[in-house]
Parts: sequence; C-alpha cells; structure tokens
Amino acid sequence: MTLSVSRPAPHGLLIANLLAQLAFGLLAMTICLPSMQEWGPIFGTGQAAVQLTFSGYVVAYGSLQLLYGPLSDRLGRKKVLLFGLAVAGIGSVLAALAPDLPTLVAARVLQGAGSAAGMVVGRAMVQDLFQGPERTRVMAYVGMAMGLCPPLATIVGGQLHVRLGWQANFVVMAALAAVLFVAAWRGLPDHQKATTVQPHWLRAMLSSYARLGRERAFILYVAVLSMATATFYAFLGGAPIVLCSYGVGPDGIGYYIMCVPGAYIVGNYLTSHLVHRAGERTMMRVGQGFTLGGIALLLALALGGLNTPLAFALPLVLLGIGHGFLVPPALAGTVGLVPALAGSAAAVAGLMQQLMGAVGGFAVGLFTHEGAQNLGWLMMGLALCGSVAQWLLHRGRPKTG
Repeated sequence: MTLSVSRPAPHGLLIANLLAQLAFGLLAMTICLPSMQEWGPIFGTGQAAVQLTFSGYVVAYGSLQLLYGPLSDRLGRKKVLLFGLAVAGIGSVLAALAPDLPTLVAARVLQGAGSAAGMVVGRAMVQDLFQGPERTRVMAYVGMAMGLCPPLATIVGGQLHVRLGWQANFVVMAALAAVLFVAAWRGLPDHQKATTVQPHWLRAMLSSYARLGRERAFILYVAVLSMATATFYAFLGGAPIVLCSYGVGPDGIGYYIMCVPGAYIVGNYLTSHLVHRAGERTMMRVGQGFTLGGIALLLALALGGLNTPLAFALPLVLLGIGHGFLVPPALAGTVGLVPALAGSAAAVAGLMQQLMGAVGGFAVGLFTHEGAQNLGWLMMGLALCGSVAQWLLHRGRPKTG
C-alpha cells in the first residue's frame, strides 16, 4: 500500500485546523459532564444508568479508532474525517432531542463513534504533513490542546447547562461539528493514493495491524503512551477520594486537579521549543525522570505524615511536566515508524490509551484511600511499567536524538 500526500507549507491555520479536529472528540466527551448529576432526576433514573452516557461514548470513541485508522490509510484521511464529523453531528442533534435516557445513551454512542475519526485522522495527518523534530513540535501543540480541553469544556458546559439547559451543550457540539466539517473540506489536503490493486478492506485492515504487530518498537511506544495515560487516569480517579479525606469538598477539587493538566500544558510548550536541540530520546528520558520524581515526592511527603491537599497536588506538577516532555515524542514515534500505516498506528495507540486509562481508573477502586499513600503506590507501579517499556525501546537502538 503506497500513500503520498501533497505537503503544503506548514502555517498557523493548518495547525489550528488539525488541533481543532483532534480536540473535538475530547470536547464532546467532557462538555456534558456537569449535566450528568441532574440527568437522573430529569429522566427519573439512577446515577448508574446515567453513567452509561459517558461509558458508551468512551467505548465507541476508543473502539471505532481501530476501524477509522486503516480506512484512512486506504481511502484517504479527508474522506474518513468528513464522514466521522457528519456522524458526530447527527449524534449531537439526536442527543439534544433525546426524550429519555436510553435515547440519550444511544445518541452519545453515535456521537463517540463519529468523534473517533478526528483523533485518528488528526494524528495521522500530523505524520503526513510534518517531519522530524517539527512533527514532535506539532505533537506538543496537540498535547497542550488536549490539556486545555477537559477544564475548558466542563466550565463552558456548566455555564450552558445553568443558563440554557443541558440540551444546549449538544447544540453547541452539533454546530462545532458543522464548522469543522467545512474547515476540513476547505482547509485540509487530500491524499493522492497510488493506482494499485487494493485488497478487501477487512483483509487490508487485518494486514495493517499484523504489520504493526511485528514492529517491536511500535509495541513499546504504545506501551509507553498507554502507561502514561493509565497513571494520569489513576490520578483523576483517585484524587477526589484523597482530597475528600483531607476535607476538600466538590467545589474545591477542581483547583487541585488542575495542577497536573496545567503543568502538562507547560511541559508540552517546553517540548515544542527544546526538542530541536535536545532530541526526542532525551526528552522522553527527562520526562520519565520528572514523572517518577513527582510521584516519589508525593509518597515521601505522605509517608512522612504531611497529609494536606497541597502536599498531594504540588508534587504532581512534576508529573504533569514530565508527561508533557514524554508524550509528544512518543506519539510522533508511534505514527512515524511505518508512515504508510500512520492511520492504523494512531488507531491502535488511541485505543490502547483508552483501555489502559480505564484500567488505571478502575484499579483505584481496589484500594482504600485515607490519604495519598495507596494512590501514590499505584501510580508509581504504573509509571514504572512505562519506564521499563521505554528502557526496552531505547536499548540497543542507534541514537537518533
């Protein structure tokens, strides 16, 4: 399979377009979170049923990436992206019109299924349009955008819910899907595929994943990314419980949690400026060092009896910066190993990040959290798994940066 793409000169509008396509799915995932606490009374059902609106979205969002990836390699990035935006827009409209919770769950699944295209195609197009350290720099911009999405979406979603009703969030996402459809149609380049006989799409998809599965470096890059995500999701799942044990109520939790994504944005910004000089391998090593150091400092303070919210949150600023150093070069390496299969590679990476993130969040519930020690040990174990994968990745490979 041979793919080529015209490479227009990179410019701000192109990068902004790609960032918006990548961010759409995360915005759609989180903008309605403030509304979920009221959907139970509104629809006359329990909170467990309401949670299906989120889990259904996440499952569809992660799983469909496996389909969109190879389809984008075969059919072209833009076609798959436009299809996904259309599906997400329809799902958003149906969600806004949902008369009951089962309809809303189904609409959220459809919304997640469409939104998955933006994550896969966006990452693959970064591979198509940028090379070397420039690609890692753009991936750092992606990381900054991803870090901004959850807090921004929940703030906007909460305001829309209070002022206009919960349906307004889905109206906004439907309108945004339409805007991004036009932006992709007019502003993103088309692939020019070689005129070769193509196998059946299912056979081609399985062949793509089999090809990637034979790449040891690809598997290890995905492991590094997945364990970083699992560590972060464990923090997200456990932080409210730990902070509650320190007397922090729901209205104050967000300020402490913001320490990590805020630091992650800073780390991505620094990576975009340092990767040209330091190289990708060095950035990944420093990133893992910061990550492990932040978790170790948290554990040291907790074991020393300093059980306060700031003693819990501030050490994890180092984790956020570390992930900002680590994730962009790992993403760039994932999609850059086999350029013709960049879409499939982005799909596998996205799915595994979601799955391992879910594992990290679920594992939090296996332990008690009267203080930060147990959460700290869990995060340390997950981060060490990522460190081992990174050591295996770099061992014996010629140093390229």
